[in-house]
Amino acid sequence: MADAYVTTPDDVPGPMPGVLFIVDAIGLRPQTKAMADRIASWGYVVLAPNVFYRDGTAPTLEPVGDLTEPENRATFMSEAMSRVKALTNDLAERDLSVYIDTLRGRDDVRHSDIGVTGYCMGGRLALLAAATRPDAVGAIGMFHTGGLVTDNPDSPHRLLPRIRADVLAIHADQDRSLPPEAVAEFEHALTSCGVSHSAWVHEGAHHGFTMADTAVYHPAASEEHFERLDELFTRTLR
Repeated sequence: MADAYVTTPDDVPGPMPGVLFIVDAIGLRPQTKAMADRIASWGYVVLAPNVFYRDGTAPTLEPVGDLTEPENRATFMSEAMSRVKALTNDLAERDLSVYIDTLRGRDDVRHSDIGVTGYCMGGRLALLAAATRPDAVGAIGMFHTGGLVTDNPDSPHRLLPRIRADVLAIHADQDRSLPPEAVAEFEHALTSCGVSHSAWVHEGAHHGFTMADTAVYHPAASEEHFERLDELFTRTLR
């Protein structure tokens, strides 16, 4: 069973819309909890599960070193990638459906469409959530998400025909995991599949730009992501 962080706004009567927050490869930690708190303050119940629960609880998986130091971040990421690779689509599909049902089953959550926001590999999982549960997911945000278009049969862009959610995707022009040609191909796939979407590339930003506890944090790009995500959820979930 996955451990998770749940956060709600102060002094807002329920029920209210729900948001599933899917962490990056670094995992559930103070930084991602603070981000979930900010989203909750807009008037949502936010559930942030430890998607790597098979490897340990969130506290035991938290990085020990200072990730604002590039060498520390690189060392931790090399270790974390084994957890990312072990979380296959088959496992993630089952997990995501449980997370969604858990969130929607809360007394303080409106039984209607939820939003999903995902970071790094969490963006791919957000897309998978929308494809797995089109009955429940009305909007997704994807931020600095790499590997969106590949030759593999399970490439994330192949999920697009299965979703009905509105998609917000913000990429980074310095993200080596999503080169310009992949950005263009993903945009083409969104359009070809008739997905309502907004997508663009933030100049000068690197992979992981939303994460203030890392060396790649980009304050302007991070604030833009919050603003656009707030707009998306207000338009689609209210």
